[in-house]
Amino acid sequence: MKLFFHKVTNWEYWPFQVLYFPIYFLWAYYAIKARSVFFFNASNPKIKNGGFMMESKKQIYDLLPKKHYPKTILIHENSDFKEILNLLEENEIDFPLIAKPDIGLRGSGVKKIKSVSELADYAGKANFDFLLQDLISFEKEVGIFYVRLPFQKNGKITGIVSKEFLIVKGDGKSTIEDLIKQNPRFELQMDALKKEYGKQLQQILPQDETLNLVPFGNHARGAKFLDGSEWITPELTETINRIAVQIPEFYFGRFDIMYHTFEELEQGKNFQIVELNGAASEPTHIYDPKHSLWFAWNELARHITYMYEISTQNHRRGVPYLDYKTGIKEYKLHVRHNSKIINF
Repeated sequence: MKLFFHKVTNWEYWPFQVLYFPIYFLWAYYAIKARSVFFFNASNPKIKNGGFMMESKKQIYDLLPKKHYPKTILIHENSDFKEILNLLEENEIDFPLIAKPDIGLRGSGVKKIKSVSELADYAGKANFDFLLQDLISFEKEVGIFYVRLPFQKNGKITGIVSKEFLIVKGDGKSTIEDLIKQNPRFELQMDALKKEYGKQLQQILPQDETLNLVPFGNHARGAKFLDGSEWITPELTETINRIAVQIPEFYFGRFDIMYHTFEELEQGKNFQIVELNGAASEPTHIYDPKHSLWFAWNELARHITYMYEISTQNHRRGVPYLDYKTGIKEYKLHVRHNSKIINF
């Protein structure tokens, strides 16, 4: 009951359909104006469906400057396990590493893999294509939302989210499970953590020792999102612009970046792009617990308006919208694929 009331009284945990309900009306308005339900397809012409659904992470990585993201290989469903190990060796990717679905769903199916046996288990269960990726060594993570109109030379950063990982700190007396239960945000992850860590959760963590239970900043996996939009500076904007304009016809989306220090990130040093998300990107700084629901709705509306403006400008210069029949087909594929990830 404690966790139930925590979820009810904190809108950041509300179901997606409930949170976005008022935004559907704005979407309908723009769809009527564009004469296309699937106008988002034109927001990022080189990314499948603009990055709204059924987009391959590997195809997006291939658009990025290689020096800015970790070594990544695509593993097709039902690949021979020896072939997978050979690919790791050829690409010099060592354990621990990150495994994640090539077509993702808000962090579901993302796992830190520590050994060959864990990889064999993941590959054996995965009924979808997935990526294997170098574990990024930097400890801090931000999401940087970027927008650029098609005829602009430079874009702008419209929001930054910083992420606090699911980290527990030992007191020399409590088990890891007890430490998790001290924080409702963490306790909501208990079922997933028990599956991943098993009996390890019964270990007592030494005084002041920390343990990062989920080493990636995903809200659905327990990370706390904090609005860092006050960190937007001309230097950081210039760095992000420099990267964004190298990505063919990229205009709207969020860079998830791990970095060492903010000063170095501003200078374009010591960082790596975890992912680049397109039209389906959320301005995730809205999930800062200090923000009201009205703030969230305003920010969502602001960013969907950006996407509409970019899409219509691209359409006027010849980029097609997704036709209704194809769009419905893609949406059905999207729903079926999501069910695989959720049940993984």
